[in-house]
Amino acid sequence: MAVPLGTTAGAAGPALSLPVRPGPARFLVLLGVFVCAACGMVYELALVALGSYLMGSTVVQASVVLSVMVFAMGLGALASKPLNRWPALSFAAVEAALSLLGGLSVLVLYAAFAWLRAGLAASAGTAFVIGLLIGAEIPLLMSLLQQIRRQAAPDAVADMFAADYVGALLGGLAFPFLLLPTLGLLRGTVAVGAVNALVGVAVTVWLFRASLPRRARAVLAGVLAVLLAVLGGAFWLADRFEVTARQQLYAEPIVLQQRSDYQEIVLTSAVSYDDERLYLDGNLQFSSADEHRYHEALVHPAMAGPRERVLVLGGGDGLAVREILRYDDVGSVTLVDLDPAVTELARTEPRLTRLNGGSLEDPRVELVHADAFAWLRDRAAAGAYDVVVADLPDPDSEATAKLYSQEMYGLAERALAPGGRLVVQAGSPYFAPDAFWCVGATVGAAGLAATPYHVDVPSFGDWGFFLAVAGGEAPRPRLAGAAPPLRFLTDEVLAAAAVFPPDRGPRPTEVSTLLEPVVMDYQRQGWKSY
Repeated sequence: MAVPLGTTAGAAGPALSLPVRPGPARFLVLLGVFVCAACGMVYELALVALGSYLMGSTVVQASVVLSVMVFAMGLGALASKPLNRWPALSFAAVEAALSLLGGLSVLVLYAAFAWLRAGLAASAGTAFVIGLLIGAEIPLLMSLLQQIRRQAAPDAVADMFAADYVGALLGGLAFPFLLLPTLGLLRGTVAVGAVNALVGVAVTVWLFRASLPRRARAVLAGVLAVLLAVLGGAFWLADRFEVTARQQLYAEPIVLQQRSDYQEIVLTSAVSYDDERLYLDGNLQFSSADEHRYHEALVHPAMAGPRERVLVLGGGDGLAVREILRYDDVGSVTLVDLDPAVTELARTEPRLTRLNGGSLEDPRVELVHADAFAWLRDRAAAGAYDVVVADLPDPDSEATAKLYSQEMYGLAERALAPGGRLVVQAGSPYFAPDAFWCVGATVGAAGLAATPYHVDVPSFGDWGFFLAVAGGEAPRPRLAGAAPPLRFLTDEVLAAAAVFPPDRGPRPTEVSTLLEPVVMDYQRQGWKSY
C-alpha cells in the first residue's frame, strides 16, 4: 500500500485521544527514545564488560558481541513492519521483553559461564536477541510519533535519531562513571532494566491508553508489575548470587574478592593443605605451595652480577621483590605495577605479607602505579638499572601483548646499565611453545642476546624464562657467588633448565610488535586445547 510522504501505515487512522496536548505528548515519546537508547547502550556495554571479566579483554570478544548486536538490530527493524498495525501495544511488549532480558543478561550469562562453562557463544546469542528488540524500537516509536502529529519524514527521522544518539551518549557515560562504581555490573544492569520497563511500558500504556483495549491495558499493567517484582528480586539477591556463582569458578574457598579499576582480584585458601592462591581476572598468579620455584627461577639468575639498582615490571604481589631483597647489596628496587589495589593487598593482607615477608614495606622499595610500557617510554632513565625483571601477565590479550613486543624490549634495553641483565617470564614452552619461542625471537630483535631456560612449577606446569643482556654473548644462567640459601634452585638445576627436549625446542616464529602482536595468537592457539 502506498503511504503519503511523512506518514506511516500506522498513522492513517483518525486522530488519537491523548491525555496531554500533542506537543507534550511528542516530547514524552522523544524522552522515551532518549531513555530507551541509554538503556540499550548499557546492555551492549554490560555484555562487553562481562565478556572481558570472564574471558579476557580481547578485541575479538568485543567485536563479535557488538557486530552481532548491530546486525540483529537491522533484522529487528525489518521484523517490526507487521507490528506497526498496533504500534503502542507492540512497543510496550518489545520494551517488556527488552527490560527483562537486558536487565537479567549479566546474571544469566554469569550463571551460564559458572555452571555450564558457556562463553562467547552465549554472549553472542544474548546480544543477538537484545539487538532484535532494540532494532524494533525505532520503527515503532516513529509510528507513535506520527499518530500524535504527522510530520515530514526527514524531520521525524532527525528528531528520532537526535534523541536516540544523545541517549546513547548518556548511557555510554553513565555505565563506567555511575553504574559500575555505585551499583556494580550485575545490580547496575538490573536497575537499568527496571528503568527501561517503567519508561517503555508505563509511559506507553498511560499516553496511548485510548488506543489500547481495556484487556490489553490490564495485561500490560500486570506484566509491568511482574517485571518490576522479578527485577527487584534479582537486585536484592544479586550479592548472594554473585558469591555463589563466583565460587563455582574456583576449586578452593574464596577468602577475599574485590574488583579494582582494572581487574577482579580473588584470593582462595585451602586450609586442609595450606595452599593460598591469587587470581587476577580468573588467571592464576601464584600458589603458595610452589611459588618459590617460580620466583627463585625468575629472579636469581638475573642477580648474578651488578645489582645495585633493580627494576621490577609487574609483580605487584611482592614475591619477586622478596627474592631481590635477599641480597644485602641491593640499594634500590623500583616496582612498576598497573593496579594499586594489588600492591595495597600485598602490603596489608596478612596472607600475602606472610608470603612476601613484607617486602613492599622495605625502605629500599619504591612503588610506581603505571602501565609498564608507558612508564618505560616516558619516565625510565636511560642506563639506570643493573637488573630488569619482567614479571608480567601472559600475552593473551591486546592489553598485555604489547608488553611482549619488540618495542617493549627495546625500551627495557635502553633502561639497562652497561652489563645489565633483563629476565622475562615467557610462559610455558610445553603448553604454548610457539608463544615461548616468539618471546625469545622478539627479545633478540630488540638487540638483546638471550638464553632460554625452564623449570617445573606444579601449579603452572613447565614454565620458561629468557635471560638477556645488551650486546655480547647470551648469558649462561647461573647463581651469584653470594646467592642466599634457596629452597629449589641450584647451579645444577639451572644447567638442566637450559636443556629443551626436541618436541619443545627452538622453532622459527615471527617477531611480535605493537602493530602485529603475533605472540597473542601463538598464546591463544597454544592454550586452546587445555
